[in-house]
Amino acid sequence: MRRSKYIRPAWLDDAGLERPNAKTSAMIASIEGPDQRTSPTPFGNALAKLAETSPKIVGLSADLAKYTDLHIFAQKHPDRFYQMGMAEQLLMMASAGLAREGFQPWATTYAVFASRRAYDFICLAIAEENLDVKICCALPGLTTGYGPSHQATEDLAIFRGMPNLTIVDPCDAHEIEQVVPAITAHKGPVYMRLLRGNVPLVLDEYGYRFELGRAKLLRDGADTLIISSGLMTMRALEAADILEKDNLSIAVLHVPTIKPLDEVTILQEAGKTGRPVVVAENHTIIGGLGEAVAGALLRGGVMPAGFRQIALPDRFLEAGALPTLHDLYGLSSQAVAASIKSWL
Repeated sequence: MRRSKYIRPAWLDDAGLERPNAKTSAMIASIEGPDQRTSPTPFGNALAKLAETSPKIVGLSADLAKYTDLHIFAQKHPDRFYQMGMAEQLLMMASAGLAREGFQPWATTYAVFASRRAYDFICLAIAEENLDVKICCALPGLTTGYGPSHQATEDLAIFRGMPNLTIVDPCDAHEIEQVVPAITAHKGPVYMRLLRGNVPLVLDEYGYRFELGRAKLLRDGADTLIISSGLMTMRALEAADILEKDNLSIAVLHVPTIKPLDEVTILQEAGKTGRPVVVAENHTIIGGLGEAVAGALLRGGVMPAGFRQIALPDRFLEAGALPTLHDLYGLSSQAVAASIKSWL
């Protein structure tokens, strides 16, 4: 039904955010800011390069190769690329079959289609058999403005409960280039939230090296600890710079591996006295990194000075321009900084 007037959700009223104009054409947009350094198609380039020395790697897509950057792999290794059409269940079953024959399939689609439409096929054909299939999915969380049909805001909640499945949420192009060989070496099913197109470069400035299953402290600070994953680590670092101008010292702990979670590092950093913990994630507030961290703190007996979540609300989100939506739902760097400042 077409609506003539936008009705502001009560959740946003509580957050005190101003409603900007959402009527622009940037429905699917890159997440980089103005003048930010980027690297084009880091996933496709990394996988194509790796396949030059790993003949068992094959690529599969459900009619979305161009939109998951797998077209780079397809152009360089056409004999190892399979276009499955708009049939995500078939995509997963074919990947399972190829894995049983000794190949390492890399299956790409949108995160909504893997998590919602193909869940049972991933669970029974891939995860239960612990097959070496890598599932790399674009448009995780709120990385498109096309509305609930394409916004995978609950993919982590869906997949965290699946046994044998490793879950990775990289921050930027620098990390994606390192994740690809790392999860190739890991034997077993992996779900990776994929940033595609022109992807920002952030972590290279911190001398960062990805290690599967490890969280990394990117910057230290005495006033607040932000625990984040994916693109929200970029936002957390930007927010920390903003808050530094107000003489606030913000620590940022990047957690790229959602499962298995690096509880040791999280407990170590969250256990430092005097600073609250804020978990920032591009995911619904239900069932993602925030609840995973909260569970780890509870089991570990660690009680920080406070605990807050910056995440998407438990509802179907609006359609609109991506930058506008990030402001609207509190994921922009300015919104993150404002939320943290209001809590201190």
